[in-house]
Amino acid sequence: MADVSSQSLDALSARLVEVEGYLHLEEKRRVIEELETRSADPDFWNDADAARATMERLAAARDDVRGLDAARAKLEDARAALELGEEMGDEGLLAEASSLVDSLENDLSELELSSWFTDELDHGDAIVTVTPGQGGLEAQDWCEMLFRMYQRYCDRRGWKVTVNDAVPGEAIGLDRATFTVSGHNAYGMLRAEQGVHRLVRISPTDAKKRRQTTFAGVEVLPVLPDDVEVEIDPNDLRIDVYHASGHGGQGVNTTDSAVRITHLPTGIVVTCQNERSQLQNKAFAMSVLRSRLYEMELARRAEELDELRGPKHDIGFGNQIRSYVLYPYQLVKDLRTNVETSNVDAVLKDGDLDQFVVGYHRWAVGEGQAS
Repeated sequence: MADVSSQSLDALSARLVEVEGYLHLEEKRRVIEELETRSADPDFWNDADAARATMERLAAARDDVRGLDAARAKLEDARAALELGEEMGDEGLLAEASSLVDSLENDLSELELSSWFTDELDHGDAIVTVTPGQGGLEAQDWCEMLFRMYQRYCDRRGWKVTVNDAVPGEAIGLDRATFTVSGHNAYGMLRAEQGVHRLVRISPTDAKKRRQTTFAGVEVLPVLPDDVEVEIDPNDLRIDVYHASGHGGQGVNTTDSAVRITHLPTGIVVTCQNERSQLQNKAFAMSVLRSRLYEMELARRAEELDELRGPKHDIGFGNQIRSYVLYPYQLVKDLRTNVETSNVDAVLKDGDLDQFVVGYHRWAVGEGQAS
């Protein structure tokens, strides 16, 4: 429980004012009023795509305003509980004030995080791909461990996960996993995970129980809105269909439903096999291809670090962003931010990643200001 005093509440009040400034509270109220008026027009839905985009903007603005209003109300409730608790000597009210402060601090962290997402794509959905790197069969097992960790993290955040491609490994684990995460700020949050992840443990497949170092790579791409133009010449595509493998339900191996698309000019290969039909798999694979080509175009125009995926590295020694050590001690440490915890089970089994995700974005904002 937090220690509560008038001074600590004043500090939270000042922090809330800063967040209201970051998120342009009064401007958002005006935007909501304008968009509500526009959506009430009888001809509003004549252009369905434009109408949906408008409603998404309206929903996002409402979420921010509701969050700020709720935080302001929680601060006032905490202040009232503290004053009454001190005046009456009521431990229950003091405990309530402390609980409200704990909750408010978490709320402010979430609101601050949202304020750091300045690109429209940050607020949308994400496509995440996990692939094994150095380490052989161990790396395939590590790939599946990360896949499960991210599923649990998304569950904790209330995001929807759609598995698009999960290819079983040779004997254990996964040779690749691609999934779409749908939810508010999903891409903005998850791009903190882009990079190489290193695992150190006693190998479960080694009869001599030797320590093994294993790597897996995580790629995070935005799901592009329909209004983002990416030109793809059909003549530049080679499309192959084949029997799906692994999980997928009854009949998954009886038809050529899996799709592999190769973009010949760039060599990009995208596969999808987890949807029920070939058309669905093709549509998702094209969505991933659009995102990757969009990313490449941004990198070409900027002629600097790829701003969506970060620098390209081999999935191996010296390139990791985070280490997960299970032996000879237990520690998860982000090598960019130095955020660390010894509770590895909470991270790997329960998906408790917020400390690393928030820590990354706080660090990234600081790095941007320093430069």
